[in-house]
Amino acid sequence: MGTREIEVKYRVIDPDALERALVARDVALSTPVRQDDQAYAPSWWDYGQSKVGVPFARLRTVADVHLFTVKTPRDNEMDCAEAESLVDDRDQMHQALLQMGFRPTVRIVKQRRSGTVGELSLCLDEVQDLGPFLEIEAVVPDGEPGVDTQTELDAWARGLGVKLDRVTETYDSLVRAAAR
Repeated sequence: MGTREIEVKYRVIDPDALERALVARDVALSTPVRQDDQAYAPSWWDYGQSKVGVPFARLRTVADVHLFTVKTPRDNEMDCAEAESLVDDRDQMHQALLQMGFRPTVRIVKQRRSGTVGELSLCLDEVQDLGPFLEIEAVVPDGEPGVDTQTELDAWARGLGVKLDRVTETYDSLVRAAAR
């Protein structure tokens, strides 16, 4: 049986208050790293259509290290089967994606600080043209309902006691909407 990545995402209203709340929960955040992501969608898919069941690709570069990822949303956009691999040559992987029928959609550039609490992964992102966001992720077995896990993650986030606005769209959708 495989696993899925389940996440919840929030627009951060007061980054300083959030950082204080995370420190109070013994969450140590990493130093910021710049992530340069190119998102890809199948050539037949377009924004406005459901993402559920559709594979999406990403090429991420962090300090000259390239990571290729494919995510396929299950119950919703934040509940995905995921496969990842390092690649040596970002440009060649881009060409391979084009040959496989993917097309580039948007570029997402962010500064990411990450940490963990228990089995949860947290990311505090400063997304270019969007601002600060908090992502909370859990990895669950395939048979576990993603919506139940998202409810638990949301309760944890609300327990921080800081103002957060939950969003249900992925960064590519948010970046695309902001550019329009």
